[in-house]
Amino acid sequence: MRALPSLSAGEAAAVEALVERAAAVDGGHPLSEASLLALREPAPAAQHALLVSAGPADGPAGSGAGPDAPLVVVGYAQLPLEGAAELLVDPAARRRGLGSLLAEQLELLADGSGPSEPSELVVWAHGGSAAAAALARRRGYGPVRELQHRRRPLGPDAPLPPLELPDDVALRAFEVGRDEQAWLDLNARAFASHPEQGRWTAADLAARQAEPWFDPAGLLLAVDAQRGRLLASHWTKVEGSAGHRAGEVYVVAVDPAAQGRGLGTAVVLAGLHHLDTAGCASAELYVEADNAAALRLYERLGFELDTSDVLYRRGAAAPGVG
Repeated sequence: MRALPSLSAGEAAAVEALVERAAAVDGGHPLSEASLLALREPAPAAQHALLVSAGPADGPAGSGAGPDAPLVVVGYAQLPLEGAAELLVDPAARRRGLGSLLAEQLELLADGSGPSEPSELVVWAHGGSAAAAALARRRGYGPVRELQHRRRPLGPDAPLPPLELPDDVALRAFEVGRDEQAWLDLNARAFASHPEQGRWTAADLAARQAEPWFDPAGLLLAVDAQRGRLLASHWTKVEGSAGHRAGEVYVVAVDPAAQGRGLGTAVVLAGLHHLDTAGCASAELYVEADNAAALRLYERLGFELDTSDVLYRRGAAAPGVG
């Protein structure tokens, strides 16, 4: 086990390869976007724990690799400076107790040099697998939050409702160098009570703008037609090559002062039409399981439940998510 305050380029690449292997088998995202970005942060943004093997990815798991052997990471855990921890195990190395080893290391990192009482620790389990739930129970964790992953098809066989905007609202694309602060202000108002999204900074926004998938044409802004004030937005994401494009409803934000005017539905539809025009075969999104209003909207637009991510808290005794 390696516990590190930051990763080298080679270590980050080895973790990214592990993420790809896990995604290919599990069919989902084994790490959040924030955790993936933290792999290559120049300044320490998280603590990392690696389980490495000297052999190929499907070989036996070990605690270290020879000096000339390619680095193969078979287990990884991340404890960010703020927010929830995450861990994953190579599909070829599962059922060997590596998940328990990583969870134990996370607890040691969270507790530091030894407070008398354990620190609060929350850990995401992506995909809501039975194995993750069993590991959580064994270590005294309970579910406290659920994030649903939903999907709907796009294309001629899955037509979208027409887009309708209020007469006093105009739709335009994000302009780099002009709209950053206005969007951050909107995001903070719209997600004031959200544990992650509402805390975005200019650096967080810049990090996403630097990603290869970023396209300002896919960040749609609904503005007051007279004053130009930003009322709502829908940031879409398109990844993949032509013929294999995947679309995502990335961030939908509506100013609380502008709610009740149908802007949420309007900007979601605007983004879906954009993804459809871009050639995406489907659209996916993540939504809080207890957000009844958002769930009604997305179900009305044809989004069906795919998987769920569950957040577990150490010491939580509640039997259900809530």
